[in-house]
Order: sequence, then structure tokens, then C-alpha cells
Amino acid sequence: MPYPPKDWSHFFGDDDPKIGYNRLWFFLMRAHRKIYPKISKVLRDEGMSDPIWYEILMYVEKAGDAGQPMASLENELYVPQYALSRHISRMEKAGYIRRTYLSDGRRKQVLFITEDGKGIHGRIWPAYLDAIQTEFSEKLTTDEAYDLAHKMVKLFVQGESEQPAP
Repeated sequence: MPYPPKDWSHFFGDDDPKIGYNRLWFFLMRAHRKIYPKISKVLRDEGMSDPIWYEILMYVEKAGDAGQPMASLENELYVPQYALSRHISRMEKAGYIRRTYLSDGRRKQVLFITEDGKGIHGRIWPAYLDAIQTEFSEKLTTDEAYDLAHKMVKLFVQGESEQPAP
């Protein structure tokens, strides 16, 4: 079958105009499954086990001496507590961050960058940037990329007061 097909209706049907939401979901998932492994490999080659580590390091280092509360990181990155905790444990083991538990009775955790973790995101950024731009520039113009990015932001900030970090 030629791609892209001229008629997508055989995928879901067009009886209900809300089917567009279904299409969006399935195409987001397919795009993720196609692109994520390629970019992840570039980061693994740079010593980063998972792309989320890059964002975690960036936020933790930016927090400075005050540290980054883990709960606010969950909210910023849209990562569930159990998954974030697993990543943090692995990053601690790698020596990139350290975690402090606050004894206020609520099991709060604050994250700090270690000497080994400082600047890693800056060192890795050129390879990450190249992987991202290579993957997307072959498929989208810069105008299309910005348009899609603006539309996707609506998926996770609608109704929220804060704008996401780039």
C-alpha cells in the first residue's frame, strides 16, 4: 500500500467526526514507537540510559543548591512516581544525582546534582540535538515542526497556568 494512502477511512471509519481523536492517539503512539528507539540509541551511546534522564538532570542541575523536589519533578515531566523513582534510583547508582529524604512525616524527597552529574546534559546536547533534528527534518519543515509543537503543547497544558519548559 502506498504511503501515505489517499484514503485513511479504512483504518477507523469516518461515520463519527470524533474518530479524529482516535486517529490522533494511534498515530502519536506509532510516531513514538518509530522515533523513540532511534533517539534513545544516540543517548545510550552518550551514556544516558533513557531520554528522561536528560530532562531530569537538566531540572535537578537548574534547581541548584536548593535541590529539586521529586514531587514537583513528577508534575513537570508528567512521569508517574513509581517510574520516576526507578529512574532516580538508577541515576543515583550511576553517580549523577543524590536524593535526600525530608523527615517531615510525608516521605518528601529532594534531588541534588552530584559533581559527576554536573554538565552532563550540556555535554550530551550536541548529539541529542543532531539526532532530533535529523529525525524530524527529513519529514517536516521547520514551520510544520513549530505548528505541530504548538498543537501538542495543548495536550498537556490546557487548563494549567504554567507553560512547559522547552
